[in-house]
Amino acid sequence: MEQYCVKGMSCAACSARVEKAVRAVPGVTDCAVSLLTNSMGVDGDARPEDIIDAVIKAGYGASLKGAGAEENSDDETGKLLKRLLISLAILLPLMYVSMGHNMFGFPLPKIIAEPVVNAVVQAVLSLVVIIINRKFYTSGFRGAIHRSPNMDTLVAMGSGVSYLYSVVYSVVMISSGMTEHMVHGLYFESAAMILVLITVGKTLEARSKGKTTDALKSLMNLKPMVATKITVDENGNEVSKIVGVSQIKVDDIFAVKPGESIPVDGIVISGTSAVNEAALTGESIPVDKEEGDEVSAATINRTGYIKCRATRVGNDTTLSRIIKMVSDAAATKAPIAKLADKVSGIFVPTVIVIAFITFIIWFAVKGFAEPGYALARAISVLVISCPCALGLATPVAIMVGNGVGAKNGILFKNATSLENLGRTQIVALDKTGTVTTGEPVLTDTVPADGVSEEELLRMAYMLESKSEHPLAKAVVNYFEAKEASLKDDEVEDFEILPGSGLRGKYKGKELMGGNAAYLKKGMAWENFMSSDVSKKAEALSKEGKTPLLFAYDGRFLGFIAVADEIKEDSKKAVEELKTMGIRVVMLTGDSENTAKAIAAQAGIDEVIAGVTPEFKAVRVNELKEQGKTAMVGDGINDAPALTTADSGIAIGAGTDVAIDAADVVLVKSRLTDLAAAIRLSKITLTNIKENLFWAFIYNIIGIPLAAGAWIPVFGWELNPMFGAAAMSLSSFCVCMNALRINLKSIYKN
Repeated sequence: MEQYCVKGMSCAACSARVEKAVRAVPGVTDCAVSLLTNSMGVDGDARPEDIIDAVIKAGYGASLKGAGAEENSDDETGKLLKRLLISLAILLPLMYVSMGHNMFGFPLPKIIAEPVVNAVVQAVLSLVVIIINRKFYTSGFRGAIHRSPNMDTLVAMGSGVSYLYSVVYSVVMISSGMTEHMVHGLYFESAAMILVLITVGKTLEARSKGKTTDALKSLMNLKPMVATKITVDENGNEVSKIVGVSQIKVDDIFAVKPGESIPVDGIVISGTSAVNEAALTGESIPVDKEEGDEVSAATINRTGYIKCRATRVGNDTTLSRIIKMVSDAAATKAPIAKLADKVSGIFVPTVIVIAFITFIIWFAVKGFAEPGYALARAISVLVISCPCALGLATPVAIMVGNGVGAKNGILFKNATSLENLGRTQIVALDKTGTVTTGEPVLTDTVPADGVSEEELLRMAYMLESKSEHPLAKAVVNYFEAKEASLKDDEVEDFEILPGSGLRGKYKGKELMGGNAAYLKKGMAWENFMSSDVSKKAEALSKEGKTPLLFAYDGRFLGFIAVADEIKEDSKKAVEELKTMGIRVVMLTGDSENTAKAIAAQAGIDEVIAGVTPEFKAVRVNELKEQGKTAMVGDGINDAPALTTADSGIAIGAGTDVAIDAADVVLVKSRLTDLAAAIRLSKITLTNIKENLFWAFIYNIIGIPLAAGAWIPVFGWELNPMFGAAAMSLSSFCVCMNALRINLKSIYKN
């Protein structure tokens, strides 16, 4: 998805106009415009020049932006605040002149109290306010010219009609001899007050919108600016040089001192340290790093001096990918926003028609005696109507929800992902690396009669240390944690027999390791295991453990059990999902015995075992027929299933392929974050519904009230200035409601 900055939008009608214009460009397959971040995401093969040209022709501005770039909301807030303060400085004397003397008895200089002078002073002061806030007029009339009237069009019409009516009224009254009573029929103060109140709302809205993007801005601010690059001179000496991060390329060597930020993703090649990864994972406890461990950009080196080799730079770093995910999510639209988009597209023209009809009806009722009354009703309709609240209802909640997720290591790729996850009814969990650690460990040692545990382990280590198999690594790690590695005792003629085991020669005699069928075949007698040892092996197999049998020089040594242990939080995560009413299924390619054993430990009742990678997607499709299904996995073999599921969720420590295929990424690789992600989605979805409800109900109640529909029944009448005040606060209230998501705990039921 190509990202663009869009300038000049003021409400949902603007974003709808831009979307419509860009979708019409040949080659564009999809387009989503975010009013919140003034950004646009475009899919397809259309040229950027054509897309930008389409936006310009629609009456707005556009430009390509880099990953994570966005308009600075704080600058916009500052400009609005400055404009507001100047406007208030002019408005206060205007209100004093127009209303202070007549309504509250405030004293006025005799000259200004004269009706004609009073009218002229009001006209001049209100004109100054209009000039200061002329952006409403330029934006509003530009939208009208391009046949896409927006919120600014409504404001400009309301304010402009008030001013023009008052000018005409003043000319007519002056020519006929204006009296003090006639001054009360002027609407100069309304023309100015409408603009000022809307500016108040815009300022509050900009400020609250800025807060909704705080999470994204804080991520962007984490990007390191410099790095210490290590090179070797012609004499073979290392040379350190401070350079910009952009100058670090893949495979370059860089150094990080204690207290410094790691500039790019890399692998430690020397030194040890503790690295604070809270910026990416939310975990405050530093993680120990040594040679061979991976480090990520923007994490903080706390203790030792380390040298690293760069593996990912620029936009490929983990931080940049996270920023892009959050930014992309902000530039997309949730399905629930479609209704609001449809309404926004016709909202402003409909309001203008309603305002015109309102004027005609009240003019017919009041006649030529009170044209100002009919005009006031029409103006009230124009200025109370708020398409902004509709346009912001969804994106502000999506942005805040994404921010909360990012702070907790939960990344949603787009708005649809955030909305859909909350509707999950079934969760399919891959076993290895998701429910389990993905790193087998040695759990049991069962030596044969007459063989010591030390001898069994020593022989097993010598053979398995030659293998790269994950099960072999479990034996090697266990032995080396207890003993020093055996450098002098080497196995010769080592051979791997796929599907069976390993063999080699130690001191001229054959050393074997593998499954029972292999050892039986390679040994001289059939019943090489005692019944007790055999029963133990069978019992451990039922627990999901894999027995590795060993023999030396025709003598059975015993077996070692290896298992892929479940993660510490797997059982708790499954319990949380069940408490939420979600059905949990384990979907794995492992044997049924192993899968059921692991499932029992994790509290999973339903297991689908022995599934090949291509059939995982088929099984997920079958589950989808029974309800909204989320698939959780970490490997390349999970990618088809992740893509097939209603919501694909990748464990952050998994492969790039799985992460790219998923809709949601759990950066911390904790399964408990799955329940938190679903909970966050539900909270965000509820907030969107609240925002849409209040945005719709505000307009449904406000427009008839402003039109005077309740005057004949209850006598309720709305002054245009109160209508403008209501409009100015509606968008602010929607933004503030979305910010309440920050107060919700996503780790509690």
